[in-house]
Amino acid sequence: MLDDERGPLLRQALSRLDAAAAYLDLDPDVAEKLGAPRETLKARLLIRMDDGSRRAFTAWRCRYDDTRGPTKGGIRYHPASTMDEVEALAFWMTFKCAVMNLPYGGGKGAIRVDPHGLSRAELERLSRAYVQAFAGVIGPERDIPAPDVYTDAMVMGWMADEYGSLTGAPAPAVVTGKPVALGGSLGRGDATARGGWYLLRHLAARLGVEDQPGRVRRAIVQGYGNAGRHMARLLASDGWTIVGVSDSRGAVAAPGGIDLDALDAAKARGGVGLLEGPGVRRVDPDEILALDAELLVPAALEEMIHAGNVHLITAPVVLELANGPVTPEADEVLAARGITVLPDILANAGGVTVSYFEWVQNRQGWYWGEAEVHERLKAAMEREGDAIGDRVAALGIDWRTAAYVHGLARLADAIAAHGTQTDFRG
Repeated sequence: MLDDERGPLLRQALSRLDAAAAYLDLDPDVAEKLGAPRETLKARLLIRMDDGSRRAFTAWRCRYDDTRGPTKGGIRYHPASTMDEVEALAFWMTFKCAVMNLPYGGGKGAIRVDPHGLSRAELERLSRAYVQAFAGVIGPERDIPAPDVYTDAMVMGWMADEYGSLTGAPAPAVVTGKPVALGGSLGRGDATARGGWYLLRHLAARLGVEDQPGRVRRAIVQGYGNAGRHMARLLASDGWTIVGVSDSRGAVAAPGGIDLDALDAAKARGGVGLLEGPGVRRVDPDEILALDAELLVPAALEEMIHAGNVHLITAPVVLELANGPVTPEADEVLAARGITVLPDILANAGGVTVSYFEWVQNRQGWYWGEAEVHERLKAAMEREGDAIGDRVAALGIDWRTAAYVHGLARLADAIAAHGTQTDFRG
């Protein structure tokens, strides 16, 4: 693929690969294989609306690389989705699965739609149309979708059911993130946040944010969706004070701490900006970045922290629950200021890790209790967190670069196992 065929977001994502490659002795075959997606398919989904009209929606599915196993990645429903975004997200999933040592490659999908403008019945028809369009791409041993932005367990249940109807047999392992009653895994609902929380707790002393007598630890959550809400709850259960929260409709700040029950009620009424209470004030979404805090959790969409607002950040630790929330330019600023960024391909990998657990349970027909899921997730996050932390110390590099070095080393080994130029040169 020529450079001009790559969109700007994918080119930015590939810059992470280039940075990591400088610390490894790579065969040229590795860069050639990982420099572009294996395949990206586009479809036009035509569905019947409730009023009897027909409407078309653009959809994509990208399988970026399957060297280490079937591709894996969510499907998002968003009005601003693009092919470039889908390919960049699939690239990140490739590295995320390698970082966690999962037997997967990376994939991603999207439909360009505002799901809030659809009825539940229209949403079901759209979800089933997606599976009909991409049935030749997805499969339990080829490409396994999961929830992402504005998709949930019910959507995954519809997709698994449609795939089973098309293939003539139930196939719960075709997607993950399903309702538990349909073969989903216990512990999947908060897995992305819980994985990040386990990582933070394990590395707290190394990061300088450990719990100490008389110490107040404050956190900001940028993006109060599924992952952000669960993270806020987990942090609060561990003694953190949530001082700022934003969502797509507004933001609030409260230096003395936010009542999360009241926040959830405001969110249900129409957004976190509707929260009222002692010490609570509505602010511009970027303003919460400037609050005094020890931790910032970007949990919204990609590129939410950029050259235009990165200077506002005061928190010494940033934990990325969203995919690609910090641009490369902002990364440089944060590194120069000594702010530690726990990167998305590690910090939010709890979701795909428990998705892997779900896939394993579906395939073996044996289901685990929630405590076992939590124990296995905790062990995985701590193991890979330690391994990447060791690379940070040994190479004197930032956490993001170390995570990419860690994942790239595993991908390179897998690519080399198929043979490289050295093996075939006469």
